[in-house]
Parts: sequence; structure tokens; C-alpha cells
Amino acid sequence: MKNIFRLLAVLGLFICFSSCEKESVDEPTLEVTPANLDGIWKLSEWNGQALDDDTYCYVVFHRKDKTFEMYQKFDSMYARYITGTFLIEIDPYLGYIISGVYDFGNGEWNNEYVVTDLLESGSMVWTVKDGDEVTKYIRCDAVPEEIVEEAKVNQE
Repeated sequence: MKNIFRLLAVLGLFICFSSCEKESVDEPTLEVTPANLDGIWKLSEWNGQALDDDTYCYVVFHRKDKTFEMYQKFDSMYARYITGTFLIEIDPYLGYIISGVYDFGNGEWNNEYVVTDLLESGSMVWTVKDGDEVTKYIRCDAVPEEIVEEAKVNQE
């Protein structure tokens, strides 16, 4: 009888300790608003892959007038400085959609993007609305000065 009580006690302790797993706490997502996008963002991943060393994209969002500045090097061997306006809409099925228009009559962005996982810690994910391309942006303090200078030289 003593062995049965000891076995039950050990079994009870085992159950207690195994049920005390550390719970993961997910970081809550932020609402996608101009205020929460305000600042400098760097493209860090494209379809789950890090960018090549010579490829980059920095987007600076200005909440007050809903404008953006972009420093990018994708489709050219030179840095490009692009400006325009952006718009955030809410789709009842997809969530937050961001789109934009380039300045100087250069047209609209090629795609609209579903913005998800906007975290206070400084990251967000964009997925092409009618596609499967996924990009991840991280918040940063500044666009590197050499990129700003290169873009200015190429602007002239």
C-alpha cells in the first residue's frame, strides 16, 4: 500500500511539473496607421531570403502629409531617390492595404500590399495583394549617408 501512495505522489509531482511549461507571449500587433508607420524602414527580407549586399530599399514614411521617400537599388546599378504619397485602406477580408502614387506623374505603385505583423519592436510584413511576394521591413534609425549621397548624385 505504501508503494502505491509513493507511486501516486511521484506521478502527481511529475504531472505538476510537466504542466508548468513556459508559455510564449506573442507581441501584439499595432494598427496600421500613418502614425505607426512614421519613420525609416529598411527592407530586410524578400520571400524569406535576405537581400544581396548590393541591393537595398529604405522607405521613410511621413505621417503628417502621408508622403514617403524611398532610397532603393533594385532595377538599376545606381541608387534611386523616389518620392510620393501613400494611402492606407482597410479591406474587411484582408486587413490593412497600403498603396501609393509616385511624384512627378510617374504613376502608381506596381502593387497594393497587405500589411501584417506591424510590431512595436520594429518590424512589419508586406504581401502583394494579388500575388505571393512577401517582404519584411525593419525599423532603423537612419538611411546610411553614403546611400543618400549616391542617390543625390544620380538625381542630378
